[in-house]
Amino acid sequence: MSLNDETLQELKNELLDELVKEEPSKALLSERLSEIRSADIGEVLEELIEDDEELPAALSVLDILSTERAANVLGYLPGESQLEVVGELSDTQVLKLLGEMGSDERADLFNLLDEDRREALLRRMAHQEREDLKRLSSYEEGTAGAIMTSDYVAIASGMTVSQAMMRVRQTAPDAETVYQLYVLDSEGQLIGTMSLRQLMVARPGALVDDIMIKDVIHTPVDEEQEEVARIVARYDLLALPVVDADGRMVGIVTHDDAMDVAESEATEDIHKGMSIGQLEDGVSRVPLWSLYRKRVFWLVLLVFANLFSGAGIAYFEDTIAAQVALVFFLPLLIGSGGNAGAQAATLMVRGMATGDVGVKDWSKMLGRELLVAGSLGLTMALAVAPIGVMRGGEAVGMIVALSMVTIVIFGSIMGMCLPFLLERFKVDPATASAPLVTTLIDATGVLIYFSIATAILADVSM
Repeated sequence: MSLNDETLQELKNELLDELVKEEPSKALLSERLSEIRSADIGEVLEELIEDDEELPAALSVLDILSTERAANVLGYLPGESQLEVVGELSDTQVLKLLGEMGSDERADLFNLLDEDRREALLRRMAHQEREDLKRLSSYEEGTAGAIMTSDYVAIASGMTVSQAMMRVRQTAPDAETVYQLYVLDSEGQLIGTMSLRQLMVARPGALVDDIMIKDVIHTPVDEEQEEVARIVARYDLLALPVVDADGRMVGIVTHDDAMDVAESEATEDIHKGMSIGQLEDGVSRVPLWSLYRKRVFWLVLLVFANLFSGAGIAYFEDTIAAQVALVFFLPLLIGSGGNAGAQAATLMVRGMATGDVGVKDWSKMLGRELLVAGSLGLTMALAVAPIGVMRGGEAVGMIVALSMVTIVIFGSIMGMCLPFLLERFKVDPATASAPLVTTLIDATGVLIYFSIATAILADVSM
């Protein structure tokens, strides 16, 4: 049932109100749960789990739901919440839930458990299920193997269309997606793919080898998850097959999992862009100490970096004393340079993240940025020069205008080049953050501004 946001929130509130009662009505809860999607039930449970006293209420919801739906809801919970729930369940209950979860979600949850619990669960699993789980949970975090699922529909080479349709019917109930089918040879190597529609419209006696697409887009199992998400987005794939070093197919990364990776990577880049370390959880759930720890290092470091700005101002005390009006424009000029630099850095970092820009494009981007920054600097200089004339005369107007053009160009070039420089030294370009760029430009902007002022005022006084 599709609900609008207002109605959905009312149902959530009603569900929460009922759950926190001493004796909640199971009939009412069952009725309300049937009206809410699994993802929204997961959101309600997360609110309850955050309050340790309400954990029993969250567990009662899972008891009311069918095992299949309870496993689905559990998959929507963040890792820490999953651990709290599983910690209150018996091994038998956990095994039932794991059996109904997708293979990728099952592996993620399994990796969160302590070693003793994992060993206890593995001993009670069927051999094939145990080996599949051990294999999926062994892949390095952040790779294609760690986010793939082994629940896909595979068709043997040499099958007819009618045989392939029978195979689809047999494996569809457990598959993550049935819209894309994969053709494997006798050694399990990926040799082709086809859509379910292609299979359905083909002649029953035709061979799948004759109608399959042989040029299959795939990725190695150790490929970085960010690159996997980029491939899925670039080619608009429903799923991306994953192969091992010998070309054998080991799983698929579905479109929804790729979207989750893209969101996670974008969030990480945004945090880095503001000099914040990677958070283990959402900002509303991460501990206060962790928030402090992730933010304090760069802030303290940049405090000391800003001392160079103060040293620059102290060095030009005589120039400032000769024309006090110059102080009025200092925040405006260095702020404009910092803003321009932050814009340039953001554009380059995002261009690198999407693959639109690479290190080889540095010279091309430098030329483009010079033209754009020069135009921006001239426009801003024309806007601020009249104010400089009014505040301190023609000399100050000229100083402010020249400083604006120079600082904006310098800031833009610095902001554009810094991501390329970091990439060259194998450092994440997202580290070329707005605070870092603006701090560097603050210090250099002070030197540029007062150097120009000193030169022009010296000429005027002669």
